[in-house]
Amino acid sequence: MPMKREIEIDFDKGNGLVPVIAQDFATGDVLMMAYMNKEAWEKTLETGKVHYWSRSRNSLWLKGESSGHVQQLKEAFVDCDKDTILVKVEQLGGAACHKGYRSCFFRKVVGDKLEIVEKQVFDPEEIYKK
Repeated sequence: MPMKREIEIDFDKGNGLVPVIAQDFATGDVLMMAYMNKEAWEKTLETGKVHYWSRSRNSLWLKGESSGHVQQLKEAFVDCDKDTILVKVEQLGGAACHKGYRSCFFRKVVGDKLEIVEKQVFDPEEIYKK
């Protein structure tokens, strides 16, 4: 019998979606920002693997389902308005970004341009062959 959770998230405020920040559990580095709907939130809590809602595909997705770079949930926090989630994760495979970088925030604003400040962990063309 599934456990009844008494965790309220305000999915209504964002038309069914809430922003989620993924942070490396060990280092504190911000890895990515994405969205969850209620189903993604419940699947994350149920499986211990972080699920998101893909706005571009309009579907639920398990982070790492294509690349193998799954996020194991270590801790979850909900903000004061109950409309933003922070997940602290163990990032398996070394990369959270679908562009092959450890973090989606691999570009730094330097003057009037963006500078890549991380090394690629994997080649996305190899991982996401279609």
